[in-house]
Amino acid sequence: MSIHYKNILNYFDNRSTNASAESFNAKIKAFRAQFRGVRNVEFFLYRLTTIFA
Repeated sequence: MSIHYKNILNYFDNRSTNASAESFNAKIKAFRAQFRGVRNVEFFLYRLTTIFA
């Protein structure tokens, strides 16, 4: 618990969280699940950046 105290206090001081990063990670996971078995990784990364960038 003591190792996380700065992050916990940061929320109360600045009202900032990592919710946007977590949401972005969830979108990437859903996208990966939709296109499971992709063979062309370069095209997959291109689609990922065009949709979410």
